[in-house]
Amino acid sequence: DGKGAAAFRQPAVEEGAGFVAVLQSAADGRPLLGQFTVAGHLPRMGAGRHARYLRERGHRVIAIDIDVSALADMAGDPGIEIVRADLETGGPGPLKGHRFDAAVVTNYLFRPLLAPLVDCLETGGILLYETFAVGNERFGRPRNPDYLLERGELLALAAGRLEVVAYEHVAVARPAPAMVQRLCARK
Repeated sequence: DGKGAAAFRQPAVEEGAGFVAVLQSAADGRPLLGQFTVAGHLPRMGAGRHARYLRERGHRVIAIDIDVSALADMAGDPGIEIVRADLETGGPGPLKGHRFDAAVVTNYLFRPLLAPLVDCLETGGILLYETFAVGNERFGRPRNPDYLLERGELLALAAGRLEVVAYEHVAVARPAPAMVQRLCARK
């Protein structure tokens, strides 16, 4: 149900790369240099796989989450800035004053942060957003509608501000059954 947007196509990538691997194809083959922000999911970032994936490919990364303990082994790496922050406690916080070539957000939804996140993108910057959507109630948590995207909500965020490269609202089987919404868009 892309409503005119291209269906999401995840390229063949190495195991563990996940959703963030679409960055290169979204950039039309241009090298993605510069600074990325990776916002994990609350209450913890998990293993930090997206931050690790980008950093291992030489990208400068700012990883933001309330629990950054999974990235403790990367603390000495000059190419990654690890920011412990509660993104839900007033204002843009760690986003303020930064400009990003790409922003990657997975399994996290705090609606007041959506527009400021788009504002932080450089012209030509890419937003990758994937999180739970309405319909996830039948699979498990989250069930609270405050944490579930409405159908087309990410498309509405992009309208007039971003060029949609790919979008989908779909049930997935891996890593666990869930209903998700994904957006890849260019500013």
